[in-house]
Amino acid sequence: MKNALITGASRGIGASISRLFAEAGYNVFINYRSSDDAAKNLSEKIKASGYKAQTIRADVSDPDEVKRMFSIIAESCGGIDILVNNAGIAQTKLFTDITDDDWNKILACDLSSVFYCCREALPYMIRQKYGRIINISSMWGQVGGSCEVHYSAAKAGVMGLTKALAAEEGLSGITVNCIAPGVIRTDMLSGYSEEDLKALAEETPVGKLGTPEDIARTALFLAKEDSSFITGQVIGVNGGFVM
Repeated sequence: MKNALITGASRGIGASISRLFAEAGYNVFINYRSSDDAAKNLSEKIKASGYKAQTIRADVSDPDEVKRMFSIIAESCGGIDILVNNAGIAQTKLFTDITDDDWNKILACDLSSVFYCCREALPYMIRQKYGRIINISSMWGQVGGSCEVHYSAAKAGVMGLTKALAAEEGLSGITVNCIAPGVIRTDMLSGYSEEDLKALAEETPVGKLGTPEDIARTALFLAKEDSSFITGQVIGVNGGFVM
């Protein structure tokens, strides 16, 4: 049984990835920062269905917390085979209103966390000559989002990290890929009205918004052996919003 760590996994896309991976037979580690009840409820539901799951509380924007999390995993199962870097936050602000604190928080959570988690996961993956790293970015990292400059910059950084790391680790049997979601029905859309959501769906060529399950199914494919010849790629799961 392979071990998978999903960061930011208590709800939304991360929770869907956790459920799908558990159902596919992976031993799932559900990372979360503050949503204690949501993470524990998810874990209990997964285990009640006969699958394996464990919660780990850690702020992945803090390198010391990441080290502690990986130590817990190492004690439990030796290390992870699949890392899904999903944790992230967003903020909508005019560029001229972005403060140093805003910038640092977004970069720490959305980009530095990916670096910290990859750094801790790779030694184990390199030793066993096998690993799958799946980074969750955003279509705004591809094309840039107005009033989301810091978020777009961080998500573009995730794409650059993905490609460079894939080139470096290919001979070690490790693939590194990136998923760039489009407009997905998660808590990040909570500030939008139904009218706004309808307009976004109409802007999307397939005529609907995405779901967390759309991203989860892509992540599961990238974790499987079927994807062993795919690395360094940014896969847009956006309904054609960005082509």
